[in-house]
Amino acid sequence: MLARVWSAAIAGIDAIKVGVEVDVSGGLPKIVVVGLPDVAIQESRERVKAAIKNADFAFPVRKIVINLTPADLRKEGPCFDLPISVGILAASEQVNPQLLGDYLFYGEVSLDGTLRPVTGVLPIAAAASSMGIAGLILPLGNATEAAVVKDINVYGFSSLGQVVDFLNQPDQYQPVVAENPLAKQESLDHVANLKDVKGQLQGRRALEIAAAGGHNLIFVGPPGSGKTMLAQRLPGILPRLSFSEALEVSQIHSVAGLLRDRGQLITQRPFRSPHHSASGPSLVGGGTYPRPGEISLAHKGILFLDELTEFKRNVLEYLRQPLEDGQVTISRTRQSVVFPAQFTLIASTNPCPCGYFGDPIQNCTCSPRQRENYWAKLSGPLMDRIDLQVAVNRLKPEEMTRQTMGEDTSTIRERVIAARKLAEERFEGEPGISCNAEMRSHHLRDFCGLDDASRNLLEGAIRKLGLSARAMDRVLKVSRTIADLTGDRHLQSNHLAEAIQYRTIDRMH
Repeated sequence: MLARVWSAAIAGIDAIKVGVEVDVSGGLPKIVVVGLPDVAIQESRERVKAAIKNADFAFPVRKIVINLTPADLRKEGPCFDLPISVGILAASEQVNPQLLGDYLFYGEVSLDGTLRPVTGVLPIAAAASSMGIAGLILPLGNATEAAVVKDINVYGFSSLGQVVDFLNQPDQYQPVVAENPLAKQESLDHVANLKDVKGQLQGRRALEIAAAGGHNLIFVGPPGSGKTMLAQRLPGILPRLSFSEALEVSQIHSVAGLLRDRGQLITQRPFRSPHHSASGPSLVGGGTYPRPGEISLAHKGILFLDELTEFKRNVLEYLRQPLEDGQVTISRTRQSVVFPAQFTLIASTNPCPCGYFGDPIQNCTCSPRQRENYWAKLSGPLMDRIDLQVAVNRLKPEEMTRQTMGEDTSTIRERVIAARKLAEERFEGEPGISCNAEMRSHHLRDFCGLDDASRNLLEGAIRKLGLSARAMDRVLKVSRTIADLTGDRHLQSNHLAEAIQYRTIDRMH
């Protein structure tokens, strides 16, 4: 007898509907799996056989052919254990096949028939309605994760026997109901506060602009000047994720198996800080079966690269395309997947190998050649993509001993949220754009108009600093954010002048 069960495969963060066809026929007893299965699926033959027997069902001693469709799509992982088990039971007439076409099955089975949670459930739940699926049948450990997506019925079970009982008597079970996925807001009490940062007024101002407009930022200064301390306080002034953003971010973490609380979406913007020894694939993603890297895990959040010049140059060059496009494409022989990567890059570095070039207290011991080689790790095209380039100087003794504190995180965060709301109103109806850093050329024409004085100022800066067309566009975007922070609808020359001063560090070395 032939039975068909629906399941799904993950490509990037997209879910693809997969048919699991099971045919039980005469012949020597054996199990054949076709349809580009990986090793984990091939091994599922023994897991499924033991699970069916230990769940007190009869395993057919006949020839069993399992076909995973579409046949040209590579399938991976133990998530097909459950649909294969249900397909064998349906083909051997041990389960009612009437509901099989309405539900999607996804999960791993243990040898004793219990169901184990798997990764990547959230993207499947988000795409289920477009697949024409009425509900999901999942391990109990995945049910609350999938139930945060509305308009889809999710049923969670702890064993294969419960799944069969549901298919035979569906009226005896109710779908899982999740709480409001954004109800459990993470407290900001644990976030490092900007009021603890002494001095560094320009660095604090740059952080505020970066948070309000989503602009890339680099701090350059001697050791101990507070570069890392400033960067680590950025998450506290960022607005929370909207529902659609939280769902997209949580899908990426679900695919990567990094969801800490399966019943809640991620509401705080990610803050990823890979070590400078990180490889290219760990940064952008990759593997035989592509998985998201650090830049995708930082989607809608922050990617902090401390000691930027200690990263290998070829690794840093991987950032250029994602910084421009907001996504990364990973190509393999049989497939090409796209991961979202709309992140804000925050970086810090010393001005030279010894760290004290330009320091008024300690003399630099580096030769001009050494400083040139040091900065050569950062290519011109990469620096072009960093909107805010800020020199962080060593604190003066009176600043270090001063007890007065600056503005706290909550006060600055209110201004950032107000500026972001202005941007959201401006880009209402524009898909994929939520902040000023994501503006395109036509947005610059519409929202960054210049008067004669501002135009002359910008032209002079282009000549003096040798700014590229890309750098000029980024100056305009920063100017737009500075204007939003003051509530101005139109750009003024003072907004432009402040934005220009953040484009000078890559011309100093």
